[in-house]
This record gives sequence, C-alpha cells and structure tokens, in this order.
Amino acid sequence: MTDTIESQSDIRCDVCDASTRVPGYGSQFGRLEALWGYGSQHDGERYRVHLCETCFFGALSYLRQERRINGLFDEIQPVDDRAFGRVAKEDYFGES
Repeated sequence: MTDTIESQSDIRCDVCDASTRVPGYGSQFGRLEALWGYGSQHDGERYRVHLCETCFFGALSYLRQERRINGLFDEIQPVDDRAFGRVAKEDYFGES
C-alpha cells in the first residue's frame, strides 16, 4: 500500500527537499531503509529516507569511499567498485 501512495504523490528528497517527480514518468527516487530487530542497539526502530537521484548517488559515493578506506590495507581489494550496491543493469521496468 505504501508503494501505491508513494507513486501517486510527489515524493520530496529528505536530504535536499527537491521533487523526485520526472514529467511523464512519475516519481524517480532511491530509498534507504532499516528495520532494527532484537539484539541491536536500535531494537524496534524503523527508518526510511527518500533520496533524489543526485543525493542517492552522492550517498552511494560516500559509502564507496568508506568501503575503500576500511579495506585500504586488506590483501584482497574489490574488483569493480563502480558496481557497489547495484543489483541489476539495464532493468528498465524493474523486472530483475
């Protein structure tokens, strides 16, 4: 039900407050979510942040950099850092 509501309304980026609506295509946004369970420091807390394309890729870039820094002296380095977080490519209709 939440997805239906989100697709009908104008989702604003929670970082920069920009509209995520693309004329003729509806809202285009990324989402960062967490539901913390038993045993975690934030047990029972749920988070959802909507991000415009610019802020999403800015956050992803920051996370890639943190990954690089944390593994800087590891013997095995990630092969393709550009694909970090991507689960599909050329999936225009969200079918993968």
